[in-house]
Amino acid sequence: MELRTIDERLSVSPQIAADDIARIKALGFRSLICNRPDGEGADQPTFEEIDRSAKSAGLETRYLPVQSGLVRDEDAAAFEGALRELPGPILAYCRTGTRSATLWSLSQAGKRPLPDILQKTKAAGYDMNGVARRIANGGKTPTETGDASFQVVIVGAGAGGISVAASLKARKPDLEIALIDPADIHYYQPGWTMVGGGIFDAQVTAKTMGSLIPSGVHWIKSAVAAFEPANNAVILDGCRVVKYDRLIVCPGLKLDWSKVKGLEETLGRNGVTSNYRYDLAPYTWQLVKEMKGGKAIFTQPPMPIKCAGAPQKAMYLSADAWKRRGVLSNIDIRFCNAGGVLFGVKEYVPALLEYVKAYEAELSFFHNLVEIDGPNRKATFQVSKPDTTPETVTYDFDFIHVCPPQTAPDFIRVSPLADAAGWVDVDQITLRHKSYDNVWALGDVMNAPNAKTAAAARKQAPVVADNVAADIDGRSPTAQYDGYGSCPLTVERGKIVLAEFGYGGALKPSFPSWLIDGTKPSHLAWLLKERMLPPLYWKAMLRGHEWLAKPEKITVAAE
Repeated sequence: MELRTIDERLSVSPQIAADDIARIKALGFRSLICNRPDGEGADQPTFEEIDRSAKSAGLETRYLPVQSGLVRDEDAAAFEGALRELPGPILAYCRTGTRSATLWSLSQAGKRPLPDILQKTKAAGYDMNGVARRIANGGKTPTETGDASFQVVIVGAGAGGISVAASLKARKPDLEIALIDPADIHYYQPGWTMVGGGIFDAQVTAKTMGSLIPSGVHWIKSAVAAFEPANNAVILDGCRVVKYDRLIVCPGLKLDWSKVKGLEETLGRNGVTSNYRYDLAPYTWQLVKEMKGGKAIFTQPPMPIKCAGAPQKAMYLSADAWKRRGVLSNIDIRFCNAGGVLFGVKEYVPALLEYVKAYEAELSFFHNLVEIDGPNRKATFQVSKPDTTPETVTYDFDFIHVCPPQTAPDFIRVSPLADAAGWVDVDQITLRHKSYDNVWALGDVMNAPNAKTAAAARKQAPVVADNVAADIDGRSPTAQYDGYGSCPLTVERGKIVLAEFGYGGALKPSFPSWLIDGTKPSHLAWLLKERMLPPLYWKAMLRGHEWLAKPEKITVAAE
């Protein structure tokens, strides 16, 4: 007997025997649902046998037989009724458990988000993507999908999505492209560090989405519920279906604030802030301006995260502001990093350590934030140093800048496109999906081992555009991505350590060292960040102009 938990009320299993009832009772189950018709298999016990043993053990039962491969809407409704009426916990079974898991999935339509349903069944060992359309349609079989169809569908209108749409349009102006994203506003997220440092106003980092969609690209203002790559289909909220010849996936990642206990309740007050949110970055600067003394903590969660340098950028700019106001000596600064190094590319670390020393900041490695008590100004960390027993420590704070834990979006993690860790599974050179030849990905959502930065997306977009265009023309991939990413580390107001690197930490400088030596703080790099990169983003990258981003041609066949 193999029991698989779906949620706190229901577990499912393959066929059980009368001899299993005593154990089922001992495990705390109070009811059984049989979803397998009698006579389906030669060695199958009848429901009457199961029912007799169950009744003698004090369990309630329900016989809801479902034909294999044919789960009707009325079957799902009957299952929902049984879940409501029977005492729990409940064990439902069929030949393999799949029918029972399917019935539960359909019964939860409209009660739980689709990704949550898919995640719970996936965790139990059942893939429900095949009925995702029905779940999205309220658990009912769609009678009219109203399919729209495009040559290329792009999921996500962030930096990667708009850029690759514009680059594709530049290569193939007549291409029918749809861009799917529910957001009204597009944000220049690299600017939020500067907002939190008092350099930019928040408003300059936001524009309406409609003003940025490339001309001739169809904008579908909706959220994605699921993918059916075997059917070349994207399912939208409300069960609308968009078909594609080729798919590009770039919805970014999910900031998982809820993973830190107490964080959501105190964000934006009690001295708790984050430059990872548009509405909170101004609060960061407000706190910095008001602080005259006390304890300041800056956190960094386990990788991967968006812009790995951003947590320490906030520390440097805050410390510089306190130094300029003459209050730095009154403030104890602590940088709590879940990892074991200050920065992942060693060549940039010496310059950063000089600033850590100058600001008298304490580095606390292997410290992962797990709980915040905002009203009492306490932050609790799990400390997991190598070869030691994990422990928890709690620090008082007057100011804390939090970088939230980050994951792939829910609808990605439960999709057939994801790898075991939940990220879109691509070839790191061509950015083409490893299992579906007509799918590509770029940006933060894919599993290539590169830094998740806007600069990386700027380089990836032309590569994907080139390779999609080549595929349309019947050719093999033509462009390769070398893992380029950039992190302008704002070590003080007016100076930046310009980290540029590719796969394996290989240095990838864009400028000669006599102009900008990325391993040393540079005022010219600051001017690049402050004055050149924002217009480059809005007026070049998002419009398909590939300045300093022309794709590198493949010289050897990519695996």
